[in-house]
Amino acid sequence: MRDSFLGKRIRGGGYAIKGAWLLLRHEPSIQVQFGIAIIITITGIYFDITKTEWLFQFTAIGLVMAAEGLNSAIEALADFVHPDFHSKIGHIKDVAAGGVFFAALIAVIIGGFIYIPYLF
Repeated sequence: MRDSFLGKRIRGGGYAIKGAWLLLRHEPSIQVQFGIAIIITITGIYFDITKTEWLFQFTAIGLVMAAEGLNSAIEALADFVHPDFHSKIGHIKDVAAGGVFFAALIAVIIGGFIYIPYLF
């Protein structure tokens, strides 16, 4: 069973859960994003948003959290490969952070579409 298709998928899922836990435990940027996700979820409950709005909200949250996790992994890998300052490593880290920026920007826009009508 251990080396079967299903066994490998279950083991892979365990690694994913471990990685998510490590992110939440050790990465301040993910901790901030997770806190924002909780606040926005509570806000959605308060305003009783629609199922479609929930779908967009959780997609945006997932997009930002995934981008932040990948950014953290890229930064850790870059630091491992080249611990000293190097302009190309800096460029790689900046591009990865730019990906998080795009995800966060889209999440803010989605949040605006969802919550502005409830506020005004």
